[in-house]
Amino acid sequence: MGSVDQSEGPAPTTRRFCYALDLIDDAALIAEYEARHAPGSGWTAVVAHIRAQGAERMEIWRAGDRLMMIVEAAADYPRPVPAPPEIDRWEELMWRFQRPLPFASAGEKWVQMVQIFDLDAQ
Repeated sequence: MGSVDQSEGPAPTTRRFCYALDLIDDAALIAEYEARHAPGSGWTAVVAHIRAQGAERMEIWRAGDRLMMIVEAAADYPRPVPAPPEIDRWEELMWRFQRPLPFASAGEKWVQMVQIFDLDAQ
């Protein structure tokens, strides 16, 4: 996964990644998806696995049925750590709400976005 941090100088200790994914355009499913991502609703093993991979911060934003995920991660993200069995169950559950972007590869969920503007670089 490529970093969007294009600054010069020493390698950053934290990198930022942005990803996009669509939800099924159904108000009830979107409401349930949001409820499953509300504070305190994440599965403990899934959250622990995300952190173990080197994610330091993660946010998901929504506009209509489009999601954007922002990940701030350690320089060695994603770390190769074994996934607990809950990961597969979580991913299977999430496919109930999600649909791949039209240009996603087969089986691809979150598509990494490419940074096209940086105010500091102007």
